[in-house]
Amino acid sequence: QVQLAESGGGLVQPGGSLTLSCAASARTSSRFYMAWFRQAPGKEREFVAAINWSSRATYYTESVKGRFTISRDNAKNTVNLQMNSLRPEDTGIYSCAADSTIILSSIRDARQYDYWGQGTQVTVSS
Repeated sequence: QVQLAESGGGLVQPGGSLTLSCAASARTSSRFYMAWFRQAPGKEREFVAAINWSSRATYYTESVKGRFTISRDNAKNTVNLQMNSLRPEDTGIYSCAADSTIILSSIRDARQYDYWGQGTQVTVSS
């Protein structure tokens, strides 16, 4: 069982920055992936970014490439999502997810993740 705890959401103006953090209670295998998803009002949950804990390989949805950076802090068992140049369309509830058996081809599919955090609100507005 893995427990996830997110922090760092809030209100920011367009063009601003925020950093989200997700602390995991455990990591169970070399295939351990952690990811961020977001859900805007009235829309389906969408993949934002993921990282393989062992290889540090990172993956992003096209709309955030060059603006968001996912990274991991091994000592703190934490994954961070640095979000720069934020846009109003980045608004939503950001949720951290983790799984130890997921395969690379499925990391963008929310249904494949067994563990989820409670979510944190990110609002980009002037």
